Amino acid sequence: QVQLVESGGGLVQAGGSVRLSCVASIGTFNQYGMGWFRQAPGKEREFLAAISWSGDSTINADSNKDRFTISRDNAKNTLYLQMNSLKPEDTAVYYCARKKVGLPLASDSSDYDYWGQGTQVTVSS
Repeated sequence: QVQLVESGGGLVQAGGSVRLSCVASIGTFNQYGMGWFRQAPGKEREFLAAISWSGDSTINADSNKDRFTISRDNAKNTLYLQMNSLKPEDTAVYYCARKKVGLPLASDSSDYDYWGQGTQVTVSS
């Protein structure tokens, strides 16, 4: 059973930074691409960033590529999302997800098969 557990969320002031972590309970973590998404109340789930299994290739949504950085540590089975210059509109539940094997990095949530439970990030103005 694949489990993904996010952490690092909380309350932060506008302009601040947060680093989210996602620990995977799978021994084959280093064989899968991974992604980060978020969902704000009343809005659809939004793609943020994705990273290849090796970490050599990443993609970001245009809306955040100057502020959010995805990375991974395969030795620790952990995925990260560094978020800088946070804005109140970044308030959402943030999810990590495992990309389906054999597919290229993508922003479509249907290309991901396992999801974490999410961690809340609230940015105050």
